[in-house]
Amino acid sequence: MTCTLILTRHAKSAWDTNVPSDHARPLNKRGRRSAPAIAAWMRECGYLPDQIISSSAQRTRETCELMELGVPATFTERLYHANSDILFKVLSQAEKPRVMLVGHNPGIAAFAHTIVSSPPDHARFDDYPTGATLVAEFDIESWRDLSWSSGKVIDFAVPRELLGE
Repeated sequence: MTCTLILTRHAKSAWDTNVPSDHARPLNKRGRRSAPAIAAWMRECGYLPDQIISSSAQRTRETCELMELGVPATFTERLYHANSDILFKVLSQAEKPRVMLVGHNPGIAAFAHTIVSSPPDHARFDDYPTGATLVAEFDIESWRDLSWSSGKVIDFAVPRELLGE
């Protein structure tokens, strides 16, 4: 059996807002275009999750909502600016075989680098831009068996390429 991870950084967020905190920052216009583009790519390629676990920040909530993947997301404060260790712990407690994690940099990028055995040949993998999505498979029975550097990269995409920008 295999387990599949879909690791997504939230879509592009707005900086020029009057929101009271970073946690409340919404997506900007480009982000609202990017999230559906990533979702369309996921559908086209058959990368659909059984479970979505997301940061509770406004920009990750909006990213999940705009993706309309038909799976209810669980929003958790634990993933707000989570580091690799926290992302690993959250994933190892996942219940379904195809899990999507939605979070923030620098944690998402660091986690992507340390959870796969070798990185994809993609110029943007190192900086993991907004909306970037990694799909990786793990030869494990359940997420409880997860180990570092064990994932095999299946695909990687960034919204700008999908939108032709």
